[in-house]
Amino acid sequence: MPYPSPPRIPSGPRVRRRTLLASAAGAALLTGCTSGADSGGDGPSATERARAQAAADSATLLGRYDAVLKAFPDLAERLRPLRTEVAAHAAAFQEGTTPTATPSDSPSASLSPSASPTPVPGSAKDALASLAAAERALADRRAKALLDVPGESARLLAATAAAGAAHAYLLTPGAAK
Repeated sequence: MPYPSPPRIPSGPRVRRRTLLASAAGAALLTGCTSGADSGGDGPSATERARAQAAADSATLLGRYDAVLKAFPDLAERLRPLRTEVAAHAAAFQEGTTPTATPSDSPSASLSPSASPTPVPGSAKDALASLAAAERALADRRAKALLDVPGESARLLAATAAAGAAHAYLLTPGAAK
């Protein structure tokens, strides 16, 4: 059985024009990824605002851990490693911010946990559940926010969202102590 001949590939200006257009479109896509609303302007970029918001959220969560530890010192062995990680998250997000990029500059500042300290529940079990809910909510916010920032900031948000989800699991009843 004879094999069919390969389709005729046109040569000449048409092929070169298509190649040139495809190359130009690809180059535009690659360079277009870095331009946009953050490429100029006087205010902080979306990335700086997201990092400042994440730093503020971590600081708020850190305050919640401190309040629970103060109210229930017997939970220290269980909570100290998680608190240490939350403190490291806050520091990591602060590294990427400038002094002018504060959470109050962010339009999403109203989405952060309340500025006043959250009261600590009356029992250790409820306090752990409250911390787990706070970790879970923050992990969800960070997972959504990472879609709006590029590169390293997105990776940092993803990593801290994953850590927050793991913390929420560890704080739930029945988790490894």
